[in-house]
Amino acid sequence: MYTSAYFSCPPAVFCDIINPKENCEGKIFMTYKEKYNQWLTFDEETRKELEAVTDEKEIEDRFYKDLAFGTGGLRGIMGAGSNRMNKYTVGKATYGLAKYLMSKNEGEIKVALAYDSRNNSAYFAKVAAGIFASCGFKVYLYETLVPVPVLSFTTAYLGCTAGVMITASHNPKEYNGYKVYDSKGCQFCTEDAKNAIGFINEITDYSSIPFCDESENITLIGEEVLEKFLEAVKSQSVYEEPSDIKIVYTPLHGTGNIPVRRMIDNLDVTVVKEQEMPDGNFSTVRSPNPEEKDALDIAIEKAREIGADLVLGTDPDCDRVGIAVKNGDDYVLFTGNQTGALLVNFILTMKKAELTEKSILVKTIVTSELGANIGRAFGLQIEETLTGFKYIGDKINKYEETGEQDFVIGYEESYGYLVGTHARDKDAVVSSMLICQMAAWYKNQGKTLVDGLEDIYKEYGYYLDRLDSFTLKGKDGAEKIDGLMVYFREKGETLFEGIKEVIDFSKGIRDLPKENVLKFLWNDGSWMAVRPSGTEPKIKVYYSVQDESKEKAQERFEEISGVMRDKINNA
Repeated sequence: MYTSAYFSCPPAVFCDIINPKENCEGKIFMTYKEKYNQWLTFDEETRKELEAVTDEKEIEDRFYKDLAFGTGGLRGIMGAGSNRMNKYTVGKATYGLAKYLMSKNEGEIKVALAYDSRNNSAYFAKVAAGIFASCGFKVYLYETLVPVPVLSFTTAYLGCTAGVMITASHNPKEYNGYKVYDSKGCQFCTEDAKNAIGFINEITDYSSIPFCDESENITLIGEEVLEKFLEAVKSQSVYEEPSDIKIVYTPLHGTGNIPVRRMIDNLDVTVVKEQEMPDGNFSTVRSPNPEEKDALDIAIEKAREIGADLVLGTDPDCDRVGIAVKNGDDYVLFTGNQTGALLVNFILTMKKAELTEKSILVKTIVTSELGANIGRAFGLQIEETLTGFKYIGDKINKYEETGEQDFVIGYEESYGYLVGTHARDKDAVVSSMLICQMAAWYKNQGKTLVDGLEDIYKEYGYYLDRLDSFTLKGKDGAEKIDGLMVYFREKGETLFEGIKEVIDFSKGIRDLPKENVLKFLWNDGSWMAVRPSGTEPKIKVYYSVQDESKEKAQERFEEISGVMRDKINNA
């Protein structure tokens, strides 16, 4: 799709602002159309792609801004343009990152690179490797696709200054992305991301980027590091009693196939053949996201065929895992909050003798309180972070430095979990292993995970947790999302009765970094949160309704969510 040839273009300075009326002091401000015209000079393939675009709105969307770091780093639709993932935007990000790393490190700089099964992932990784190598860095590049947690582990294991993972996680096939990790394998957080983007924005002449196809500074990573990662994952095992549990697993055309199967090879596991091999087009699913209800349809059909107890599905970069559980003649899909609460209860039960007053559970501000309340019952400390697993990874870094807390488990509602500190990002390899062990533990008691969840509800009360996502694409969509956040900030409290508090995280609440998130709290402990996605053109609404019964909770959820859907859909 993209060439690797050098190009030359006229010197220019780009102003990274969205509002065309804003004055850009000391810089040449180019309109989206001027940017478009300049990109026509880059190379023949880019020119042909852009000339084929006849919709003016699409041209505007490709150039009205540059890709920026969100909760998951750099992420966007692949294609030509400053607001797209391509050789030049990857090159700009890499060269700016290289300059940032050189500004804060003396001596040898080492960088680890990996990629997932998406279209162009391997190519973008090689582009980045060449640029880092041209800057004199020692570069370690995986020779085959691996999961996100493997890159996180590798960065620290090889003593690297930073790591880069080419992935768009669970996004649709049109997307790709660029995640940046620190020396401990944690995604760049607020300060690092802010500083890095400053250097990236200073790359104003794309022809200055030192693209390089090959270099002696690049070393390929083989199986030996992956083996060390799998050893670290295996060390988190808590239950290995024999069980006749039957499992169906699908890697959804991603990176999980080999590592996940290695971790559960002692159990009866059937792999979904149609989804076993890597496929950047994700040809058998509408979306390769285990959060989506239909992502596991083929796996569930296979489970019905063989009478499996558990269905397990990991996303393309294998940092998220979703499950479905046999319940009579049907299969029940679990939410991330439900699986997280079960895992917390299971892990703490298995590790009860090891827990101390320093043991801590970390969750995000949009994750249900159910798992946290289970943790409190076991005597754990609880800490909340902003949305994005990088903040949980950052907490682990700090606990390691101070020694004041011992990390036990961290999770978020969006199907991401971590047990152990071998990685500083969510890890579906260790999570899949532990979920299977948990299901085996329950089955050996004559129970399913559905039964286990009901037991938890009986003890801690019923929690109904849901997420609504609204896609608003392009520049117009971004403006609508901004307008909706202003509206909910000003009028949201008046939409419902019984709200006791509105938390505006854009003000820097609870010593957390400022983030564009609103959280509405009701007197009974229920809450609702609203935030724009940092990686997709979406506004998201999170609901957590507590009530004495499932029926009453569902009725209340429908009432609240109906109001929000009406306001957003009619924006």
